Amino acid sequence: MVSRLPTAGDLARFCQKLNRVKTLEDDMMETNLKRCLSTLDLTLLGVGGMVGSGLYVLTGTVAKEIAGPAVVISFLIAGFASLLAAFCYAEFGARVPKTGSAYMFTYVSVGEIWAFLIGWNVVLEYMIGGAAVARAWSGYLDSIFDHKIKNFTETHIGTWHVPFLAHYPDFLAAGILLIATAFITFGARVSSWLNHVFAAISMGIIIFILIFGFILADPKNWSAAHGGFAPFGMSGIMAGTATCFYAFVGFDVIAASSEEAKNPQKAVPLATSISLGLATGAYVLVSIVLTLMVPWDSLVPDSALSDAFYRRGYAWAGFIVAAGSICAMNTVLLSNLFSLPRIVYAMAEDGLFFQVFAKVNPHTQVPVIGIVVFGFLMAFMALIFDLEALVQFLSIGTLLAYTFVAASIIVLRFQQEKADTEPPIERPPTPPPAENDGRTERSGEMKEYESFSDKLQLVEIEKRAKQRKEPGQLKAAFEPYLKFLNDFYPGEVVTISVVTMMVSAICTSSILVFGNTHLHLPTWAYCLLLILFIIGFLVSLFFIWVHEQQRKTKTFQVPLVPLIPALSILLNTYLMLKLNYMTWVRFSIWLFVGLLVYFCYGIWHSKENLREPKTHNVTARYVVFPSSSLEETVQQVQPQVQDGMWMAGTPEEDQITKR
Repeated sequence: MVSRLPTAGDLARFCQKLNRVKTLEDDMMETNLKRCLSTLDLTLLGVGGMVGSGLYVLTGTVAKEIAGPAVVISFLIAGFASLLAAFCYAEFGARVPKTGSAYMFTYVSVGEIWAFLIGWNVVLEYMIGGAAVARAWSGYLDSIFDHKIKNFTETHIGTWHVPFLAHYPDFLAAGILLIATAFITFGARVSSWLNHVFAAISMGIIIFILIFGFILADPKNWSAAHGGFAPFGMSGIMAGTATCFYAFVGFDVIAASSEEAKNPQKAVPLATSISLGLATGAYVLVSIVLTLMVPWDSLVPDSALSDAFYRRGYAWAGFIVAAGSICAMNTVLLSNLFSLPRIVYAMAEDGLFFQVFAKVNPHTQVPVIGIVVFGFLMAFMALIFDLEALVQFLSIGTLLAYTFVAASIIVLRFQQEKADTEPPIERPPTPPPAENDGRTERSGEMKEYESFSDKLQLVEIEKRAKQRKEPGQLKAAFEPYLKFLNDFYPGEVVTISVVTMMVSAICTSSILVFGNTHLHLPTWAYCLLLILFIIGFLVSLFFIWVHEQQRKTKTFQVPLVPLIPALSILLNTYLMLKLNYMTWVRFSIWLFVGLLVYFCYGIWHSKENLREPKTHNVTARYVVFPSSSLEETVQQVQPQVQDGMWMAGTPEEDQITKR
């Protein structure tokens, strides 16, 4: 049998497979999971996901090694960038109340392969995040007992000196993850109740830290004697911002839980905004307190807050802070273990990941197999790996997800709406027919018995109907000036502009980050390239703006589209490029593994692949003609007739019926 070489058509069909989007069910509220979470539940899940090890560990690390007291500014910028992304997550979570978070949002708007890669990175993000928090939890508990657990393990089990592995196996961290995994399998209500308890204790201790910390604050610790407020300059502030993104990873647990929310249309946007505001406020205020209590250059990164109280002579306060950190880290562990299996479940439900993870326990209505498997994997990572070097890896996965969700919002907003999105314009009611006075009526004319006001109303309605344009089409005001854009399909120019805008954002960020340091560009070249890429970004934004958007819906919508998503894309790409090169190396390796999984399994088992109709050889096709225009239509298609048969068309054309 002779094999056929791939043609351009085969390549086009293959690319269509990679970029096919998910088909959503008509009933978006239908689910195999249990809808039992309220707005309060989602808010505390978000707070628990964000205010944990980041507050007690990351604050001291960034202040000591990256930004100094200017860590306050780093958290503000990271919070602002997260707010831009949170708007996009909130709109998607309300409009598409399905589990999967950034993976699902990318799948319904951008395409399959991009959705898989985002989901693949989010899975690793949660695994590393949960393991890192478990090790921080273990370290804080060990510090309460004067590191006796660590000393016992090193003495009786031994130490390792292998790259990327921890110095000793952390059985305590692995144990707490296994216990948390067991509780998560009991169902969403049990997980939510545990999170409520730990979150309430954590917030109480944060209030204690702020009150007592401001009493002990000393403004001299921000003086020039200790390097001033920003000893590492603007570069340190932005590098700190890139790392501080790790602190805000948790808010997407709200979107990931939207399929279990009672009223996702209202609960998801409200819970996202409240939890992000509380978390940002907590990080900024605690950073101020910490760097004012003790000099920033003397902080102990692993236990900065509790150590600060110990050094000021309040050992009992340090003990309370250590206990609070453990409660806060418990909420992060629960949040990671709650979200991770649900994202894997969404990918498996769509056929892109192994089907065993799509099974839901009929009693607890949670994906138990996914919870157990990934809980054990997380515990194994916490047991043997040194996760300090992988903390920045979390930020790159988060920033990439934020970027794609922001781009997805723009694409989705300019897509064609469903027919039932907005009711059609109603004509004024037609009065009962009057007696025929002998006048003939032609089709399309206004009847003689209609009043003058009815005629005006009808004319106005017809005018509005003609002016109304579908999403993705050029606005009427710009048609005389941008006629060449009318040759594109609705939404096609927007998609091209989004891609161009992302490329321009990457180039602009590259010049800002590497222009003076690695590229050593002269001043004129630096300014010229920067201006050109910024113009490209703004022109792309303009071409998106001149098209019609979807009209207002009942659910939450991001304001100022496409401006806010565009700013989110620009800021996220800049912060990604601020991460060190080893982060990109690890990221590239993980992406390569993900592509192997997708091309060996996901692309063939995708439900969207099964939906695609099988191609058949067609030898004849037929057309239905309106009787009034049959002769005209025959004249138009006559050149296509050869030897008494219609030429075969594409499978997507309307079927033809002989008359």
